[in-house]
Amino acid sequence: MVVAVLVAAALLLPQAGTGPALATDEFVPGEVLVKFRPGTPGAEVAAAHRQAGGQPREVIPAIDVQVVRVPAGRERAAVEAYRRSPNVVFAEVNGFYAAIWTPNDPYYGQQWQYPKIQAPDAWAVVTGTSQVAIAILDTGIDQSHEDLRSKVAQNVNFTTSGSFDDKYGHGTHVAGSAAAATNNGLGVAGTCPNCALYNVKVLGDNGSGAWSWIANGIVWAADNGAKVINMSLGGSTGSSTVEDAVNYAWNKGVVLVAAAGNSGSSAPSYPAYYANVIAVAATDQNDNKASFSNYGTWVDIAAPGVSILSTAPDHRNRIWGFGVKYGTLSGTSMASPHVAGVAGLVWSTGACGTNSCVRSRIENGADKIAGTGTYWANGRLNAYNAVVGRTGSSP
Repeated sequence: MVVAVLVAAALLLPQAGTGPALATDEFVPGEVLVKFRPGTPGAEVAAAHRQAGGQPREVIPAIDVQVVRVPAGRERAAVEAYRRSPNVVFAEVNGFYAAIWTPNDPYYGQQWQYPKIQAPDAWAVVTGTSQVAIAILDTGIDQSHEDLRSKVAQNVNFTTSGSFDDKYGHGTHVAGSAAAATNNGLGVAGTCPNCALYNVKVLGDNGSGAWSWIANGIVWAADNGAKVINMSLGGSTGSSTVEDAVNYAWNKGVVLVAAAGNSGSSAPSYPAYYANVIAVAATDQNDNKASFSNYGTWVDIAAPGVSILSTAPDHRNRIWGFGVKYGTLSGTSMASPHVAGVAGLVWSTGACGTNSCVRSRIENGADKIAGTGTYWANGRLNAYNAVVGRTGSSP
């Protein structure tokens, strides 16, 4: 199924060789996001729109946020006009978040991360179930990939791209780390081998996506039964619209996971920074913080994110990619889906009935490696501990 969201967007092109910037001050031209207080009379809503020069073009129903058309070049002025209304909860430009990744040499390394996080021990207990779906909110997933085509249960596209396929290369790599087909004699293993995947395309074919696209994707995933949402994307500016969507999904029982960012600083990255999201930093083979990884006590957990081998699109329509079926990338984007996959494993055990329980098992089970309490709050991911409910070890 494709859900078309018609948004005229001038998306941000990634810099060659570095991937898209972590965050920018750019936004969708001619659009703002507005939320009115519940029960506001229609006449007062219309009056606020007139005063700000806005025309509503779309509503995200679950969180009551309107995507409003305003004159190009007047976006910030319109936001200020809406904010002056006592009936407005918030108003903001329709900004962008971008895929978070740091390319590495293709084919370098192996899947060193799984022994590190004790995944084989976890798999001896549970390998997941197709009743547990992990929603990959990203650039799409290669529909023909040999290690993924049997795993994608649903497709949806909230971008202006004409396809929910992955033409950029990021979402396919992330999806493979979360739940590639495993023990099938092909390619790589996924963290939750038997979990289903939802392909929720919220980043366009250049790796960037509007906040409204991302919020729509979060709401759609929550409403369509996803148990886990992975967001290997982010930016340095918070969005009330995206935060509302995050809270909506959390309140529906979903575990949300996001990359902490690749700027190598303690600065928050959104949506990872939000309270109802598990923020994930990246570590290397020696349990050191990756040089590029964001850090700080706001980061909940660390996971392997350096030289991660996973699936890659090799179809001829790709814009960026390996030209082969597998390759390595580094980034907090690569760390996040390992946590999402472990969340899928924990859900699959049946031991947890709530997302709070799943999150607690993941965080409490993390190994307290060097940097815990400084670079991240809870330690480095341990799949086995999370699955069996065991507390993580100290250095």
